[in-house]
Amino acid sequence: MDNRSEVRAFLTSRRAKVSPQQAGLPSHGRRRVEGLRCGEVAELAGVSVEYYTWLERGNLADASDSVLDAVARALQLDDTETAHLHHLARAAATPQA
Repeated sequence: MDNRSEVRAFLTSRRAKVSPQQAGLPSHGRRRVEGLRCGEVAELAGVSVEYYTWLERGNLADASDSVLDAVARALQLDDTETAHLHHLARAAATPQA
């Protein structure tokens, strides 16, 4: 199922809700957008910036549960949001009829 736009909207909206201070990161100057930068999420999740950016573009189909859980922790998702992230990944991995 092509749910890339839904994945993109979900991850970017959750990234915008977490400030660097909330994530335990130093804040350096002004930011153009609210919340964490992609590189900060990647660092917190233990993945490369390129890989996180690829995920945020909606490519969750091949993401492992451990990566999804790491991203959920980095974005400080609650249980419902984490379950939704896993649901989006399962939906992305389901072939279209």
